[in-house]
Amino acid sequence: MDHADGATIQQPARPGTLAVWLQASRAWTLGMPFMCVSVGTFAALYAANAFSPWRYLMAAGAAMALQAGANMVNDYYDFQSGTDSPDWQSPENFGPGLVIQRGYLTPDQVFAGGLACFAAGTLLGLAVALICGWPIFILGLIGVLGSYFYTGAPLSLAYRGLGDFMVFALMGPGYVLGAYYVQALHFSWIALLVSIPIGLLCSGVLQVNNLRDIDNDGAHGKRTMAVIIGRTAAVAELKFSNLGAYLVILLGVIVGTLPWLALAVAFSAPHAREEVRLVADGPDPERHNRAMALSGQIQFEFGALLVLAFIVRWLIHR
Repeated sequence: MDHADGATIQQPARPGTLAVWLQASRAWTLGMPFMCVSVGTFAALYAANAFSPWRYLMAAGAAMALQAGANMVNDYYDFQSGTDSPDWQSPENFGPGLVIQRGYLTPDQVFAGGLACFAAGTLLGLAVALICGWPIFILGLIGVLGSYFYTGAPLSLAYRGLGDFMVFALMGPGYVLGAYYVQALHFSWIALLVSIPIGLLCSGVLQVNNLRDIDNDGAHGKRTMAVIIGRTAAVAELKFSNLGAYLVILLGVIVGTLPWLALAVAFSAPHAREEVRLVADGPDPERHNRAMALSGQIQFEFGALLVLAFIVRWLIHR
């Protein structure tokens, strides 16, 4: 590619087929639904002494497939709407995907890949529902529709300021409660309680993403919550989401619903503070991308520490 000053910038060499599809699916984001399912699963071990590794793996696989599908459908619609520039070197393209812009895959291939992931997630979800009953069918149906219509037409929920709520609802109460039910075959207030901080932190990942893209999204008519309320209020939203996650765990321990070991989630708090600091300093793409990486890390660390608390508490009182 030639620039006006005569300099030539070489297009990066095309990765292998597997690497391209992993990049298209944003494989680095799949730890988020995996941890949501893990928290619900091991909450069932703690509260109901119930654990099936096969149900766990099937539920986690379904959630991860839906996430990959949502990522690809999101990239397709963002590209088609003009929110993502067709120029892979454009300053508007901060994200790490860009398989369409770099010519690795066509938009139709990305969309088809997303539908294939939705099909795989649906089949896994149906298998789990056959084992565990109609509540999982209902939750799974909500998960599939919510994941697709997050950016998929005609609803395009992320374009209407509903993305933050959808991520919270699907990945918090949806995945955590669903994973608990898959193991215990009933719902629990404990699962609902721990689903709230998990949902808040998953929503925080999106909030950081939307803060990074706030100017570009606003210019292209993508009315995310950050665009609607403005940068200052969106940073405050992120602060309250992070703080709320830790306060819910503290409340659960105080009232005796959660084991005191759950307070170990506090070890992830320094990363949460750093995440907010990075986005609060202004619209710097590099800092926002660092915050994006941290946001996923916070959710995974928080969830892993909660899972560890459940396992240790179960082992102590076994």
